[in-house]
Amino acid sequence: MGALTPFAARLGAAGAAPLRRCRITTLQLNIGKRCNLACHHCHVESGPKRTEAMDLRGVERVLELLARNAYVEVLDITGGAPELHPSFRFLVEEARRMDRRVIDRCNLTVLLLPEQLDTARFLASREVEIVASLPCYTTENVEAQRGRGVFDGSVEALRWLNRLGYGRPGSALVLDLVYNPVGAFLPPSQVELETRYRTELRSRYGIDFHRLLTITNMPIKRFAHQLHRDGHYEAYMSLLVNHFNADTVENLMCRSTLSIGWDGRIYDCDFNQNLDLAMPGPERSIWDVDDLDQLEDRPIRTGEHCFGCTAGAGSSCGGSLS
Repeated sequence: MGALTPFAARLGAAGAAPLRRCRITTLQLNIGKRCNLACHHCHVESGPKRTEAMDLRGVERVLELLARNAYVEVLDITGGAPELHPSFRFLVEEARRMDRRVIDRCNLTVLLLPEQLDTARFLASREVEIVASLPCYTTENVEAQRGRGVFDGSVEALRWLNRLGYGRPGSALVLDLVYNPVGAFLPPSQVELETRYRTELRSRYGIDFHRLLTITNMPIKRFAHQLHRDGHYEAYMSLLVNHFNADTVENLMCRSTLSIGWDGRIYDCDFNQNLDLAMPGPERSIWDVDDLDQLEDRPIRTGEHCFGCTAGAGSSCGGSLS
């Protein structure tokens, strides 16, 4: 056996090793890498020129896996901008027909594209939950990370979603917002920041939402390139390592979420997928597994980037962990 990685060694010292998967309740599907934006922090490195996309055969197989594994409660669709995929609506409709919760990870501005102007109504009609990126409630911070004009477009899209009933108090149309830092630091308290977001967005723009999810910037891909370019990579990694929190381990998303790539390969998490870090053991794809129970209690592949999920209050696609 090889030497333990620093993260595995830290887990061991905390009495939390080895990290293993429990029952899978969520399938997170990266349906494709095409996006109308090219954000600086994007760990997928998506953008308008990316062409990778799951074919219809793959989409149908994902739906078959949902049908075969009734205990999987959630289909979490991401990208790129998942709405741009030609089979997005078919996937949504079939998953909702199975009474699964469906999450659309939306950049908001995609809803304003001429060919997407009916997408918000489609999502509302199928009661799809929207998790929308909004790294700040000010123009300057959002556009520093996501590009010129993105903040105004995001506000317009949020107002539109509110008019459809998304995010309103008591509404079944779930609208959650995602905050990630604009620099090399940890997110602040999710509870406190949510209060600030709610006050600022409501007073400035009349916008309502349900929850704010804080997510740590992972030191991979575009953000890692930025850190190296600015000479901040080592300091940022030290920040993550020094703020390791063993209380986050039990709720790490990799323990109950299975990540599926656009090519059908299966990974322990979305970050491993984008680093091309295969699961331990034989490589698996959606065509190799029928019963997802087979993947329970299997070891999870970890690396240096995993300190991003366990630093401070922890980080996941569902926000902070502790």
